[in-house]
Amino acid sequence: MKRLLVANRGEIAVRVFRTARAMGIGTVAVFSEPDASALFVRAADIAVPLGGRTPAESYLRADAVVEAALRAGADAVHPGYGFLSESAEFARAVIDAGLTWVGPPPDAIAAMGSKLQAKRMMADAGVPTLPWAETVDEAERVGFPLLVKASAGGGGRGMRVVRAAGELDEAVAAASREAGAAFGDATVFLERYVDAPRHVEIQVFADTHGNVVSLFERECSIQRRHQKIVEESPSPAVSAELRTRMGDAAVAAARAVGYVGAGTVEFVLDESGEFAFLEMNTRLQVEHPVTEMVTGLDLVRLQLLVAQGAPLPPEALAPRLDGHAIEVRLYAEDAEAGFLPSTGTLRAFDIDPSVRLDSGFDAGDQVSPYYDSMLAKVIAHGPTRGEAAAVLARALRRSHVHGVTTNRDLLVRILEEDEFRAGGTDTAYLDRHDPAKLGSPLLDDDAAGHHAVAAALALQAAHRAAAPVWGRLPSGWRNNPSQSQRISLVRRGADTVVEYAFGRDGVTVSVDGSSLDVVVHEGTPGRVDATIDGVRRVFAVRINAGTIDVDSDLGASEYAVRPRLPEPSDLAAAGSLTAPMPGAVVRVLVEVGDAVAVGQPLVVLEAMKMEHTVAAPAAGSVSAVSVAAGQQVDAGTVLVVVDEPDNAQETTNAD
Repeated sequence: MKRLLVANRGEIAVRVFRTARAMGIGTVAVFSEPDASALFVRAADIAVPLGGRTPAESYLRADAVVEAALRAGADAVHPGYGFLSESAEFARAVIDAGLTWVGPPPDAIAAMGSKLQAKRMMADAGVPTLPWAETVDEAERVGFPLLVKASAGGGGRGMRVVRAAGELDEAVAAASREAGAAFGDATVFLERYVDAPRHVEIQVFADTHGNVVSLFERECSIQRRHQKIVEESPSPAVSAELRTRMGDAAVAAARAVGYVGAGTVEFVLDESGEFAFLEMNTRLQVEHPVTEMVTGLDLVRLQLLVAQGAPLPPEALAPRLDGHAIEVRLYAEDAEAGFLPSTGTLRAFDIDPSVRLDSGFDAGDQVSPYYDSMLAKVIAHGPTRGEAAAVLARALRRSHVHGVTTNRDLLVRILEEDEFRAGGTDTAYLDRHDPAKLGSPLLDDDAAGHHAVAAALALQAAHRAAAPVWGRLPSGWRNNPSQSQRISLVRRGADTVVEYAFGRDGVTVSVDGSSLDVVVHEGTPGRVDATIDGVRRVFAVRINAGTIDVDSDLGASEYAVRPRLPEPSDLAAAGSLTAPMPGAVVRVLVEVGDAVAVGQPLVVLEAMKMEHTVAAPAAGSVSAVSVAAGQQVDAGTVLVVVDEPDNAQETTNAD
């Protein structure tokens, strides 16, 4: 193998390139138009454009990817995960083109790539499975609650929980649309939904010499929207005896389909220790780093060795479990607002170096609405589960990420929460622990006030540094004492007023009228070293156009500077419902003149491969519809205007 093309994007492409380079293998990236300047493109030796913006226009075009490999002189293709990684047709196209396919045989992909076919095979093989049905008519046989589930793909897309028959038709339609957009296959089926099991999966590996091994389990129970956000190995619920039973079942499943390469057999596990087959993923998993950390194995290296016909090395045939590893997925999303995706430019992206980082982003990169919102996987390893969690939480607290809203604070609070620390991690964890509360900022009011002081002091230092004359004098300095300098900073929609004055004896500071005891040891535009109310700490500050980002051991904050003379702005009409994020309009469910009830869906948007419904906040009448299906909209775009009865009456009277 001399040159490897990765048929994927983002962090998994960067991850595969890293191992390929270590093995002396050249690397090739393929990219869409929004990804032209992405980190993974910059990380490759050479790159080939696919054109298009959405996955269907770029990464899901198997013919274009194979053509790119041939054009670049690649002799092998690694599919990563997602996109075409579980497409038997793509695997066959790669092999037919004379290229080495870094993955399982196409027949094994076909057998397991269809979750429906996989369930049939496992049932025939005697592996415990959950009840399922292939048509809506059979829903009653499966029983409620049930899960509408995409037959192809994974990652939580194309999945809907249904608890009553009246919800079924809409859930099936929405899951089918989402699956078709994400995987190019809209087939869905119905499966018994188990409330609050653990999600435990076994990493399997097989070579062409008849060796199949289990590389132990991962627990991936903490999920939002059926997508994992915290993963760990080993599972706190799995004993040595259960580990053996589940490992044996996973190896048997792999042998049943003639498996080769890296794969994952996923199970649900109940409190009694009984487990049932969910699906087999015929690819490398997002959460593979935790397995690497506890086994010391490079799974991508094993993939590349096996693809070249080599047997699994001795260390993989007799794996050892060492310590504990935890991975969290850092997403560009707002946990307080129902996990709405966030887009924008990363002004800062600096993850504490004490942990492993797998990411496809750097500071200055753009987070677009076209793809998954995951920014990075952050992984810690320790001799115990508690130590791994503590190291990871501390690293996240010390990381600097600005420019988009992230779930960083949610992840820290989970890692520090008592039930998590005790191992109480089932799929209902975020039902018991409100994500909006867990995801609230780590900074309390006092800490936010200290950050505001640092922001104000750094800004005054920047102003003095830019002053054409007398630059060494502090802001507002007077030969005789005079009034304080005043700055209004906006954080999370609320104003904080900082007043300060430099004198011969130091600086006097107040925040929202309350005096603070402040001693400034160093104050530059990028760093404020200060003792505030008896505690000395360093604040890292980044001053941008219109914003100030502050980080310390207290947490992170972002401020906008309130102009002294605000500019007039256009206000949307009363009752306007706006797009909460950039995206594409999938469906418009109302027309002008329609009467709507509280909570009634009005418009369905798609962003970052997930659907989001904009619903009526109050009963009323639709007076305007400003968008149409297929239209791309920016955050804040007016979608629909709903007049509440009182407003409608006032409008009528005015007319």
